[in-house]
Amino acid sequence: MAVSHELQADIVIIGGGLGGCAAALSALQSRKTVLLTEETKWIGGQITNQGVPPDEHPWIESFGATRSYRTFRKKIREYYLTNFPVKNTERINDQFNPGSAIVSKISHEPRVALRVLYDMLAPYISNGKLTLLSEYKIITAETEQDYVRAVTVQHSSSGNIYHLKGKYFLDATEIGDVLPLAGVEYVIGAESQDETAEAHAPKDSEPFNMQAFTYCFAIDHIDGENHTIEKPAQYEFWKNYQAEFWPAKQLSWWGVVPHTLEPIEYSLFYEPNRFSLWNYRRIIDKNNFEQGTFQSDITIVNWPQNDYWLGPIIDVTEEEKEKHLYNAKQLSLSLLYWMQTEAPRSDGGKGYPGIRLRKDILGTEDGLAMYPYIRESRRIKAQFTVKEQHVSGELGGKESATYFPDSVGIGSYRLDLHPSTGMNTYIDFSSHPFQIPLGSLLPIRVKNLLPASKNIGTTHITNGCYRLHPVEWNIGEAAGHLAAYCMDHEILPHEVRHKEEKLKDFQSRLVKAGIELEWPKIHKI
Repeated sequence: MAVSHELQADIVIIGGGLGGCAAALSALQSRKTVLLTEETKWIGGQITNQGVPPDEHPWIESFGATRSYRTFRKKIREYYLTNFPVKNTERINDQFNPGSAIVSKISHEPRVALRVLYDMLAPYISNGKLTLLSEYKIITAETEQDYVRAVTVQHSSSGNIYHLKGKYFLDATEIGDVLPLAGVEYVIGAESQDETAEAHAPKDSEPFNMQAFTYCFAIDHIDGENHTIEKPAQYEFWKNYQAEFWPAKQLSWWGVVPHTLEPIEYSLFYEPNRFSLWNYRRIIDKNNFEQGTFQSDITIVNWPQNDYWLGPIIDVTEEEKEKHLYNAKQLSLSLLYWMQTEAPRSDGGKGYPGIRLRKDILGTEDGLAMYPYIRESRRIKAQFTVKEQHVSGELGGKESATYFPDSVGIGSYRLDLHPSTGMNTYIDFSSHPFQIPLGSLLPIRVKNLLPASKNIGTTHITNGCYRLHPVEWNIGEAAGHLAAYCMDHEILPHEVRHKEEKLKDFQSRLVKAGIELEWPKIHKI
């Protein structure tokens, strides 16, 4: 029988992803009490329950991230060096990369990130300043004029309900779940050129045109063994499916180079002159550890072949959402089955039956991530919206991104949009290292709700560079500090931005906390 409880804290954070965890840490370090909820069993969002190793810019080891994010990365390395038989040759490497991945300088197992996040939050859980509610999803929100007064969350299996009250509410969910429930103005999908004047925006607005999402999974390979899964129900469909903008069947070794759209042939394992998908998001390189520690490398499958773009899961009926989530899972399982049974091998044979689905890596019965990798969320209608022209590296004569005097952090990534539900191919072009303007964290109307994830004031286009791990962390951390600052000074968030003295004071607080507000002079990527 479901039981209802009431809890209260200074700050209520809905969503325990990277942004939510960073927001909780900064609020707790500011001596505020926090309620943090998470829909799945694991906090950490894209780096844990979605199974995506860090995607970061080239300078991440030296600068371009907050101090707390760098602490998080450092603790991940320390965890391996303390608990794993890492080779001595790797122990002297101050940039030890457990997976030696192409995409990341610190590719690692989701469970290690989960452990480190819990360790960082542990003192506050123990002293009662932080209450963490796992497997709780928001179901309602109570508002009064321009304020959120409370939210209700429900446990996924027991049905137990918590009524959460606070002074500030942060939406750190993966798809902006709080926004519609709290009546916060927001946008979805692609804005029109008339709305944004962006060169890469469509002529007309396309609200249900959103980037693909992906169900990631982990595999290793035990040569000589057969780990072939049961044939997925939709295998024949996915085996024969080919989008008009794709050069081959979805289940093939072919894709496109995102920034040129030229066809490219991948390889599974390393082959000269081919891009190795195995090495792409590898989270364990067995050669980094003492012999016999691992039977095989372990890699995450988050590849072009399992991007799902046949329909959105935001602002559709529950039936439609569940259909697309199921289809996306079937695509990922079909990719696995195809690799095990029919994928062309370099020796002329077919299939790699030794590929083993590592269900334990992501902690689920089906072996797929607990939550799909979400690239695009609902986004607040903000007091300031970051547009392509603010950050693009393609605009002639523009040597840097637009300078934002209200900066609350920085980030860097290409404007990288995956194929979308509007049946559009990649949009991928260079950007300048950019700032995160405070105005993009401020809803146009609601006073005490802040975005703390991928739901800030960006467009469909600029979301493509503001959605990665260190930027999401920075957004959440800044939001936590902002809520705490406003409570300390009895001031509203929009007043911080518009009162020069308060803005400078708040930015000074961020700098002391280790948040960089400006980039040194470096080149676009």
